[in-house]
This record gives sequence, structure tokens and C-alpha cells, in this order.
Amino acid sequence: MKSMTVRGIDEDISRILKDKAKREGTSVNSLLLRIVKEGLGMAKRKRNVIHSDLDHLTGGWSEEEYLEFQRKISDFEVVDED
Repeated sequence: MKSMTVRGIDEDISRILKDKAKREGTSVNSLLLRIVKEGLGMAKRKRNVIHSDLDHLTGGWSEEEYLEFQRKISDFEVVDED
């Protein structure tokens, strides 16, 4: 394998790369190789998705399932004045 030197990496880029590598539990070298491969179209991009729900763990409802659920709970939306 070849080795290359990249010049001109400023402090901000260096810090961001080191932080990202640490968050992903990998080395800066591995991170840079992945970024270069993705940029050249040699590898699929790794999606880092931040979820605000549990769909990625439990799945989700189709539109039909959602509408069925809404129909079934519609009685709970009615206020009984008595």
C-alpha cells in the first residue's frame, strides 16, 4: 500500500477529524480513508442518522396502519359532557 502526506490541514480540520474519529471509535487514518473512498465513489456513504424516536429500533407504521389506529382511537377524542 502507498503512503501519502496531506499538507495544509489547519487546526479546525484536525480537531474535527480527531473528534469524529473518536466518536466513531476509529483512527483518524481509517476515517480519512473512508472519506476519500466515499468522495471518489468507491464506497457507499455511511449514514450517521440521529433519531429522535425509536423507529430505528422498533420499526414504524405504514400510512394504512396509522390511519387504522387513528380510526380505532377516535372515540377517545370525544368529550362526554355528562
